[in-house]
This record gives sequence, structure tokens and C-alpha cells, in this order.
Amino acid sequence: MHDALFTPIKVGAIEAKNRIFMAPLTRGRATVPGFVPNEMMVEYYRQRAGAGLIISEATGISREGLGWPSAPGIWSAEQVEGWKPVTQAVHDAGGKIILQMWHMGRLVHPDFLDGNPPVSASATTGPDHAHTPTGRKPYEQARELSVADIARVVEDYRKAAANAKEAGFDGVQLHGANGYLVDQFLRDSSNLRTDEYGGPAENRVRFLREVLEALIDVWGADRVSVRLSPNGETQGVDDSHPATTFAAAAQVCQDLNLSFVELRQPGPDGTFGRTDVPKQDGMIRKIYTGPLVLNSDYTAAEAEADVVSGRCEAISFGRPFISNPDLPARIAAGAEWAPNKGVPQTWYMPGAEGYIDYPTMEEEAATS
Repeated sequence: MHDALFTPIKVGAIEAKNRIFMAPLTRGRATVPGFVPNEMMVEYYRQRAGAGLIISEATGISREGLGWPSAPGIWSAEQVEGWKPVTQAVHDAGGKIILQMWHMGRLVHPDFLDGNPPVSASATTGPDHAHTPTGRKPYEQARELSVADIARVVEDYRKAAANAKEAGFDGVQLHGANGYLVDQFLRDSSNLRTDEYGGPAENRVRFLREVLEALIDVWGADRVSVRLSPNGETQGVDDSHPATTFAAAAQVCQDLNLSFVELRQPGPDGTFGRTDVPKQDGMIRKIYTGPLVLNSDYTAAEAEADVVSGRCEAISFGRPFISNPDLPARIAAGAEWAPNKGVPQTWYMPGAEGYIDYPTMEEEAATS
């Protein structure tokens, strides 16, 4: 039993029953066309309601911002209706769930945009290949957002936040990590602008601030959070002075009094992304005084240690939640991730296999 992980915590207005949060996990099971949540997703999230807080899979705020096959959106009335049974199921099972808001920026392939180019902070191109409905294809160069375009995208975030409220979520999280649009503005390898949104870190965080302010207008600061990835390269996005950049981002979070900040911080031995760039949570902790949630390759023992030491208030677990829907119960029982093992080949496949067919400990005991 890891007692510290099972101490309730309040993050803003949200009361979490434990400090084992479910990290956002793209799974690609929404119904297409339409990118609409479905009954299979209702069961998936219901099974994982034992988390102190579920952060939903990344969800497109607009057609322009979504370039992942069968990922869900939150811009249409049909999508809102699809999400309502999901949030209701989580609440009925005693859980809390917030929506992660996603604009992929330059990582949207033109195939998703009727052949039009994607948008980004600058006219740059993502590395490697995009997943499209017709297979993997090289990314194409993005169109630089004008100042008027930026205002329009901020408004897209605002409308999506209102839709998330209508859908019954407990709050929203801005996806500001992993090389997507907000990250493309934050870091100097992808933000080559010379106007008020580019140049020094104080300018590069302007888009982050404006989007967060729009979300707060809808939800209030105590139900708005952000995810950042402050150390190392991700999907071609990097920064020459991460401490400077993310100190400025942390100041935005402090100024706006966000409900919590989540940091994805891989290390040199990371299983999804590896980097020797130092983790930045210590520096961020000195600036942002609200709840800090850390993520990336944690064991239960490591999570317990970081919560006990005060390094953070909670840990978000990602891939362990894929194959262990009752992960908090397993941690409480001392079962370190076992016995269910993830099968990566099924992570993004359509259908129930590798999605809602993992047994709980109770189900295993009943059949043994």
C-alpha cells in the first residue's frame, strides 16, 4: 500500500480521491467520419474511473487542428452528444474527468484538410511521417499563422471549451506539449517569428497565455490546467534554452492561477522519448506554486517517493492504465503493473481488442 498516493487532493475546484491520475492517451477509437465518441469509449473510460482524475485523450478543438485517424473532436454538436455518455459513466462510477484540448498545428497532414496546408507558428515542416486514413505520408510545410489567424484559433479554443462544459466534463487541460501547436509557439526551433509572438521567451509564451485566458473565461482558472514537455526534443520541436523558455511559461501559469500543471519529463532511459536534457520541474516549482503533476516512466515506488518528498502533488500514469484499467487497485494491492501487459500493436487499432478487454484483478480471481 502506497499511502501517500491514496491521500485525497484538491486541484483547483476538483477533488481527487487519490493522487494516481490517468495521463492523456491517444487511442484512435472514435467513429469516423465525424470523429465522434462512441459506446466503446464509454466503457473504456468507465473502467478507469478509479483514477483520482482522468485526463482524456487529446481531443481536437477544430477540424483544422485534428490530424489523427479516429481521434475524437469537440467542435460539433454530434461530438458533444457523443461525449455526454462518457462523462456520465465516469461520474456514475465515482470518477472525475477533464478534457485535453488539442491542436496539432504542423502535424496535421493536408489529407485531413482537403489538401490545404496545416498551420503553425512559422512556415516549418514536421519530421518523419504522418498517420493518415490512407497510410503514412511525409509531413508538408505549414502555413505561418497571421495575427488575425491566431485570434481565430484562440476563439476555436474558447468554443471548444464551452462544448466541453456542455458535454459534462469537470474541467479542461490545454495540450501544450509534445510538439503540437502550443509547443510549436513556445520553442525556438519551430517559432521563427519576429513579431509579438516570436523572438524572446516572453513573446513566445504569448499564444499560451491567450489560449489559457480564453479557457479561463469559460471555466474559471480553478478548472483549467496545462500539460507541458519542458525537456528535450519531441516530434521535431526543441529549444536552445529550455530553462528560460519554461520559466516564462511557468510564470504564465502562476499569473493565471491554474488548477494544476502537468509535466511530461522523459529521461535518458525513457521508454517513449529519451533525452539527456535535465528535467525542469525543480525550476518550475520555484515559480508556479500550485499543484504539480509529474509524468513519464514512473513506478509506484518512485511515484510515492516524489509525492512524499513534496516534489509534486500527484503522478499521471499513461501506458500502465492501458492494460490495467484498475491500476489504483493494483498499486494498493502491491501488484507493480502486473499481471496485465500492454500489447502496443493494439494501441491504435479499431475495435475492442487491447482497449476494453483487459481484466481487472477481481475478474482474474474469479476465473482462476
